[in-house]
Amino acid sequence: MAVRPVVIALSRSGEATAHAVAQAIGAQVHGREGRVDVADTFFANALDHARELFAAGTPIIGVCASGILIRGVAPLLNDKRAEPPVISVSDDGGVVVPLLGGHRGANRLARDISKALGTVAAVTTAGDVAMGVALDEPPAGYALANSEDAKGAMAAMLGGAGVSVQGENIFDIESTDGGVELRVTDAPSTGSETALVYHPQKYVLGLGCARNADPVEMWAQVETVLAEAGIAQGAVAAIASIDLKGDEPAMIETAKRLGVPLRLFTAEELEAETARLENPSDVVFAEVGCHGVSEAAALASVGATGSLRVAKRKTANVTVALGEAVSPIVELQGRSRGRLSIVGIGPGQASWRTPEVSRLVADAEELVGYGLYIDLLGPLAIGKVRSDFPLGGEEARCRYALEQAALGKNVALVCSGDAGIYAMGALVFELMDRGPDELGVSDAAHRVEVVCSPGVSALQGAAARAGAPLGHDFCAISLSDLLTPRDDILRRLKAAAEGDFVIAFYNPVSKTRRTLLAEARDILLKHRPADTPVMLASSLGRPEENVRYRRLDELEVDEVDMLTVVLIGSSNSKLAQLGEGPRMYTPRGYARKIDGDLSQQAS
Repeated sequence: MAVRPVVIALSRSGEATAHAVAQAIGAQVHGREGRVDVADTFFANALDHARELFAAGTPIIGVCASGILIRGVAPLLNDKRAEPPVISVSDDGGVVVPLLGGHRGANRLARDISKALGTVAAVTTAGDVAMGVALDEPPAGYALANSEDAKGAMAAMLGGAGVSVQGENIFDIESTDGGVELRVTDAPSTGSETALVYHPQKYVLGLGCARNADPVEMWAQVETVLAEAGIAQGAVAAIASIDLKGDEPAMIETAKRLGVPLRLFTAEELEAETARLENPSDVVFAEVGCHGVSEAAALASVGATGSLRVAKRKTANVTVALGEAVSPIVELQGRSRGRLSIVGIGPGQASWRTPEVSRLVADAEELVGYGLYIDLLGPLAIGKVRSDFPLGGEEARCRYALEQAALGKNVALVCSGDAGIYAMGALVFELMDRGPDELGVSDAAHRVEVVCSPGVSALQGAAARAGAPLGHDFCAISLSDLLTPRDDILRRLKAAAEGDFVIAFYNPVSKTRRTLLAEARDILLKHRPADTPVMLASSLGRPEENVRYRRLDELEVDEVDMLTVVLIGSSNSKLAQLGEGPRMYTPRGYARKIDGDLSQQAS
C-alpha cells in the first residue's frame, strides 16, 4: 500500500480501539473534535474528512458505523479498480468489515486488523468467502499477467469448477483435476478465463545507454534479452541503471512500457559489484566512474545471492543485462529517480482541490511551501515531513524542493491557486534552465521527474463567486513591482484598458506598496464607464471569505489587501440583482448573434 492508512475515531467509546488498530498497522489516528481526547490530528466533520481522505487515495479505517463512511465517500465512487480500501471497525473492535477496495488490499488489511484485535473480519467478497483468496490480488512479489480474466475464472470456480495449480502454490489452496488452472511461471504464457498466469517477479533489467539513445532501440534490445532468457515481461520487478541516466528517455519509456519502477545507483555502488561482472570495462570506468553499468545495476538489484541470468548484450547505443534473484523481489534496491510535483491547491477549501492534486500530496514524502498553504491542506499534511518557507523565500523554496527530489524523494511543492499562475511553476523551470554559472541547481536536480498539476486559480474562484465576469476576453495583471518593472506594469495596464479586457489584478497592494492600484483605477476610468462593476474577493474558500462589489470610480485602496483578488469589468460587464443576490457577468455577444439571425430570417 503506497499511502499510509488513517484510522478515524469518532467517539471516546471507540478511541481505545482506534489506537490499537493504528499501532497494529502503523497508521495515524484522526479524531473528531470534542469527542476524542488523543489523536494525531482532529477534524470537525466526519463526512467531509472521510471524503477528503478518500479523494486523496488514502486507505481509511473508521472506528464507527459503516453508514458514516459510506455516506462520506459515496459521491466519489466511480472506479473500483482505483478506489482505496475503506474498512469499518465497531467501537469495541468485535467486527471488522472491509467496505471498499476488497481486491486492492482491504480484505488483507481487514484480516491483519482482526488478527491484532483477536476478532472477526467480515469479508464478503465472493472469492474470499468461498476459497479464502482473491485471485486478482496475488501475494507480494507476484504479478497476474491476465487480470482481465480473473473475474471469469472466479465465477467458474464459484460455479463448481475445480482448480489445478501448475507450479508454485502461491495461494495455498487444494489442487484438483480440470477446471481453472492457476499457472505460476516466469516464462511467457498465454492465459484465459480458465487459465490465470502468475509471474514471480525475480528479475531486474540492468540498462545502459548513450545520451539520448532511441527508446525504440532500447526496447528492441530488452525484448531480445528477455526472449533469449525465456523470461516473461511480467516477471521483471524493475529496471535499473546508474543515477546519471535517470532522465534518459529510453530508460523512462522502457520502465513505462513494462509498468515497473526505474531504480538508480551511484557509480560507487555499482563499482562495488566489479568482482561479479562478466564484462568489466576500463572505458566505462573512465567515462562514469564504474567498470560496468548494465551488469552492475542488475547485480546490485538482485543482491549478493542473486546472479546474472543474461550478461551484457550490446547494440550501437544501448546495453542490457538481466539479473535474477533467488526469490521474488518485494523490496527494491537503489533509489527512485525522484519526483517533484508542483501542485496548486486552489484558494484553500478542500472541495476546490482537484483529486489529482490530493493524490500527489498524499503520495509525497515531503511537503515544501509557504507555511500557510501547507496548513490549508489539513489532514493531508499530517504526519508528513514539511519544510516551511516564508514569503519572499520563493527561490530558496524551489531550489530546496528540486534538490530534495534529486535525492530520490517524492516531493510536493505546494502553491495556492494554480501553481503555474503567479506561483512557483515558472521559477522551478527557470532554475532548471539556468546554466552552471547562473545560480541554478545541481546536475542531479536536472534529472528528477517534474509533474505539474492544475489548481483552481484565484481569478477562477472569484469569477465563480461573482457569476460569470470572465464570460468574454480577459487578462490578469500583477500589480507587484518587486519582480516586474513599474513601467512595464503601467504599459500593460494601458494596453488592457484600451483593449477593454476584463482584468484580474493579482498582488494588488502590500503594506509598503499602495499606489499602483489607484493609478490602475485612474487609467481604466479613461477608457470605461465610472459605473463599471468591480468585484473584491478576499480569502476565497476560507471561513473568513469576503466578497463585495463596487463601482470603478468608488474603488478604494484601503479596503484591499494581499489576500484580495480584484476583478474589473469591461465596458460591457453587468452587475445585476439576480436570484439570491448580485451577479456580475460579461456578455459574450449572443444577443447580437440572435438579432442578426432574426434579421437574416426576416430578409
